[in-house]
Amino acid sequence: MKDKVRLGIIGTGQIGKSHIRGYQEIPDAEIVAVVDILEEEAQRVAKENNIPDVYTDYHEMLKRDDIDSVDVCLHNRLHRPVTVDALKAGKNVYCEKPMSWTYLDAKKMYDTAKELGKMLHIQLGTIYSPGARGAKRLIEEGHLGDIYYAKAVHYRRRGRPFVDGYGSPAFVNSSTSGGGAMLDMAVYHISRIIFLLDNPDLISVSGSTYQKLENMYEDRRQSSNYDVEELGMGLIRLAGGITFLMEEAWAIQSDNPDSDYIYGSKGGLRVEPLTYFTTLEDMEMDATFDVKQADWRWHQCDPTTTDFSNSQRHWIAAQLGRVPLLDTAGIALKTAFITEGVYISSHLGREVTAEEIENAEPGLGRV
Repeated sequence: MKDKVRLGIIGTGQIGKSHIRGYQEIPDAEIVAVVDILEEEAQRVAKENNIPDVYTDYHEMLKRDDIDSVDVCLHNRLHRPVTVDALKAGKNVYCEKPMSWTYLDAKKMYDTAKELGKMLHIQLGTIYSPGARGAKRLIEEGHLGDIYYAKAVHYRRRGRPFVDGYGSPAFVNSSTSGGGAMLDMAVYHISRIIFLLDNPDLISVSGSTYQKLENMYEDRRQSSNYDVEELGMGLIRLAGGITFLMEEAWAIQSDNPDSDYIYGSKGGLRVEPLTYFTTLEDMEMDATFDVKQADWRWHQCDPTTTDFSNSQRHWIAAQLGRVPLLDTAGIALKTAFITEGVYISSHLGREVTAEEIENAEPGLGRV
């Protein structure tokens, strides 16, 4: 068994730099190469982080037999082609969220990994929090009973990338991102609910997307070609009679509900802070869990807890065979199914079935 995973990073922009910092905290990870079409920046990042090799063409890096896996840190619309190339080159692949900008692209990634027997992992950071892991325990032990409703509602008051002061224009331009708040932030919260519900089948989606707020710097709107949604919402019907409501806003005239809830016949829960709601002896009860103390204890008493403490640590541990890989590819694929449904439903102005989403032209309403 190997004692280290040798990695190549594809993309040295904002996300690539973040991933590099993450791997530097993991003794079992060794970054041996970076790739970027901007050679000067790639050289600078490599030198700063003691990474020996730099490429401007990722195909050249993929020819190396001494690289175990690659980390795809590119814009959304490049995730599928680069991931598929890497899988075909015999590499395991870690890919930044969203899995891709369309469901069919994401499915191609998923199917290719399965066909080739390679590992595919998607960065879904919200499923590793102590609150999410604690919620999973409560659900698996039956404390919610028959689950029938979930919701995830998260707003920023004014937090659109670039036009509100941070990030690059690529985040708000459909030619690179393929979408706005739905693909940037909603995927985190949709995927956490799907993870907690054990990835049920999708039945239908009724959704809407909006770009309405007028308070935007016009020079930044024009220079970025801002053409993606700042607000997305969906009513999702899942197998088992479960209804899932989601809303995500980069910018909205409101305070922030900032909440993920799941409701069942015996009890309900809020994920952050982890809170349980039930009725005992004809008395309603709210209980907030001390997940900080519990997480500390889990780390002391169960050595594998560290391997589930964040996405990159889990990815490295799974490749070394210490723990089974969480099915983040399957969860991210279902998340892409849902986000695609929201876009198509908004475009058509009606509810759409899973079959309609699968058979629709990829990017319908966004291209």
